[in-house]
Amino acid sequence: QVQLVESGGGLVQAGGSLRLSCVLSGGTFFDFIMGWFRQAPGKKREFVAAITRGGGSQSYADSVKGRFTISRITAKNTVYLQMDNLKPEDTAVYSCAAKNTWQLTPNRDDYDYWGQGTQVTVSS
Repeated sequence: QVQLVESGGGLVQAGGSLRLSCVLSGGTFFDFIMGWFRQAPGKKREFVAAITRGGGSQSYADSVKGRFTISRITAKNTVYLQMDNLKPEDTAVYSCAAKNTWQLTPNRDDYDYWGQGTQVTVSS
């Protein structure tokens, strides 16, 4: 059974940086596109970023373009989300997700596996 475990969340001041990690186990990492989503209190879960199997193509939500970078290392079964110039509105629980496909998708309903999430809080 595929499992995803996130880490790296925390409390940071506005303008600061965090790097989230997500490790996949129980499956072949290269088989999956990987995505990051977030959910703030009282809001729906929203797409943040996604990356193809080989890492050669990425997709980002408009709200994070130029500030966040998604990457992956196959040898470590890990996907990362580097978050720079953080804003208070980035405060949310961040979850990684996996889907066994070639094509990127921002649709949360398309993903098959989800991690538990890690809290990111940005203070003003």
